[in-house]
Amino acid sequence: MSELVIQVNNLTRKFGDLTAIQNLNLDIEKGNIYGFLGPNGCGKTTAIRMLTGLLKPSAGTVQVLGFSLPKDAEKLRMHIGYMTQKFSLYDDLSVAENLNFIAKIYGLPRTQQKQRVNQLLDTYELNPQAKQLAGSMSGGQKQRLALAAAVLHKPKLLFLDEPTSAVDPENRREFWEQLFDLSDQGTSILVSTHYMDEAERCHKLAILEQGIKRADGSPNDLMQQMGAHVIEIAAMDLRQLKQELIELPDVISAAQIGARLRVLIKKAITEPLNYLSQQAVVNPEASLSLVRPSLEDVFVTCTGDSRQ
Repeated sequence: MSELVIQVNNLTRKFGDLTAIQNLNLDIEKGNIYGFLGPNGCGKTTAIRMLTGLLKPSAGTVQVLGFSLPKDAEKLRMHIGYMTQKFSLYDDLSVAENLNFIAKIYGLPRTQQKQRVNQLLDTYELNPQAKQLAGSMSGGQKQRLALAAAVLHKPKLLFLDEPTSAVDPENRREFWEQLFDLSDQGTSILVSTHYMDEAERCHKLAILEQGIKRADGSPNDLMQQMGAHVIEIAAMDLRQLKQELIELPDVISAAQIGARLRVLIKKAITEPLNYLSQQAVVNPEASLSLVRPSLEDVFVTCTGDSRQ
């Protein structure tokens, strides 16, 4: 059995009458990139703050790298890195000054400090900005600096809370290449996101909705096990067709993608193409095809968004 870096049982967090996380169970294996996927407000940040020891649970047990939380939170901090959703370094310090400051916080000896900072400036292509004030950097540059700071002390486990929400697609792609490099070097990573394409890059992930885990597994397994068929329809008057299809009891959802409708039909319908073609609302001249599920389809089938 693979070594677990995070083990969570019935983790719950309440804020007054609001239950932000409800009975969360997780087993996250060493060396994996594990994702939390869900919309804003679903509990991703609250869960991460409990897993890093920054927030006490209302109920449940948490083991991270063998440390029991929140009791051993102070001991854990030297073994983890945490990149917050909002840029949290010092705007009025240069890139190099920020990294040197973080190195001192973690107690790196002076000789190691210089070597490590130079290494990170090179790895994350920040040498040209080394003397630039962090506050004047672009979103992508700030992202690379924040990641460099989070891994400066070579943590065993890295927490990333929606790290790419403020950068363009090219920077997002480059950022994920850097994460795979870290994973290949043995760093375990937990990353939260609301981007479906990012979630598909994870080795495993949990889909969260209103503090509840709705699904858990590898993206491929989740797509294979999805409780629905996916049909794409090319036809005229797609907006009208969509409204009529979602009234059918066996249609989970219908969403327009360009010049097609993507329709999710309950798994209980064994012949989904025949089922749809026989519906009076579907024009006989319409083109229907059975297609591969996507992670977005999985998300729709296991959350409350299925009728939107």
